[in-house]
Amino acid sequence: MNPFIWLINTLFDLVVWVVIASAIMSWLVAFGVVNMRNQFIRMVVETLYRLTEPLLRPIRRMLPNLGGVDISPVVLLVGLYFVQYAFNYYIAPHFY
Repeated sequence: MNPFIWLINTLFDLVVWVVIASAIMSWLVAFGVVNMRNQFIRMVVETLYRLTEPLLRPIRRMLPNLGGVDISPVVLLVGLYFVQYAFNYYIAPHFY
C-alpha cells in the first residue's frame, strides 16, 4: 500500500476516534459521571471540544432542533466514512 494512502486513511480513523471520544465524554459530563472540577478532566474535555467543534458546528447549524438531542456526531461520522470510502474507491487505486 502506498504510504500516503495509508497516512490519509489513518488520519480519517483518528478523526473518527476523536469524535467518538468527544461524544462519550460529553455524555459523561452531562450525566454527572465525571467531575468537571478535576483539572485533568477539564483539560481532556476542552481539548476534545476544540478538536471537534470546528467540524460539528456547521452540521449543527443545518440540523433542525431535536429537543436537546444532538445527532451531529452521528452525521459527521457518516460523512467521514462516506468520504473515506469514496477516497479509497475513486482516488486510491490511481496511486498503486
